[in-house]
Amino acid sequence: MKIISTNIGERKEIDYKGTLVTTGIFKYSVDKPIFLDIEDVKGDAICDRENHGGVLQAVYGYSLKHYEYWNAVFPKVDFEMGIFGENLTIDDLDETKIHQGDTFKVGETVLEATVQRDPCYKLGVRFNNMKIVKKFWKTTFCGVYFKVLQTGFVKAGDEFIKIKSCPENPTIADLFVAKRILNGISE
Repeated sequence: MKIISTNIGERKEIDYKGTLVTTGIFKYSVDKPIFLDIEDVKGDAICDRENHGGVLQAVYGYSLKHYEYWNAVFPKVDFEMGIFGENLTIDDLDETKIHQGDTFKVGETVLEATVQRDPCYKLGVRFNNMKIVKKFWKTTFCGVYFKVLQTGFVKAGDEFIKIKSCPENPTIADLFVAKRILNGISE
């Protein structure tokens, strides 16, 4: 696995059904290393601290391979890196093969896979199509949140080198499917 793009975003106010909402989902590729800190990515807006950021969700990674799938489903969308709200677009991030607790050396950092990303309406706002949220739940293309065990800079081209494997733990995809069932979302 290798970082294809590092992405950060600013706070943005949007009108959602007549209500002004502040979001950080509008992330875009940057041509410089980004600093992964204990609770977030430096310079990246997190507006909903209840559901994003913090120790267990400091960094969000999403697979470039998933972009191919979504491009076929939503061919009119301009698929810029960061459109899923990810900080790291990774060439081949496979949620069915990454277990909770798996740990990676990436650039100057050490990252531990923690939990899945559950989609909310703000993903629909970013896509300008609320259908993405329901369709997202029906896949295992949820992306991976990482805990930062060692802070530092990462950049495009940095490789994920697995330094700890936890096959006894559920995969990130398993966690996502369990959450989908818990929420009563049918496939």
